[in-house]
Amino acid sequence: MKIKDIVTEAAQGKLRNDATGASTGEWQFRDNEGLDRDYNFNRVMIAAAMHDGKTTDPVKMDTSSWVNKNSVARPYTEEEHRMMQGAFKTIGSQNQHSIPDHRSLEKDDTNKVSPHPKVGPVKRKNK
Repeated sequence: MKIKDIVTEAAQGKLRNDATGASTGEWQFRDNEGLDRDYNFNRVMIAAAMHDGKTTDPVKMDTSSWVNKNSVARPYTEEEHRMMQGAFKTIGSQNQHSIPDHRSLEKDDTNKVSPHPKVGPVKRKNK
């Protein structure tokens, strides 16, 4: 037995020839720094969804979202906000309280009353 038969995790996988022949093509991509594949994947897929596919011109969109390379948590209760603060202290995460007002307020132009009439109990006819 040779060492390459034992240490299999050291080898990088290769695309099989039959898979290549059956494919309509593929793209491999990552962000320029190679730091955050998930965020880059999300932004590339948003741009692809906005594109018309008739050219290779870039679409008009922000290259990064307001979140950029940060994760976001949106706790519902004050207890959950304190849980997040404790978690940040435990892990030592950099954090920013970007929306410190914890009230959930609808905009003034939001319809707060259902346009449908209130429905009472269904009355059934006895046979």
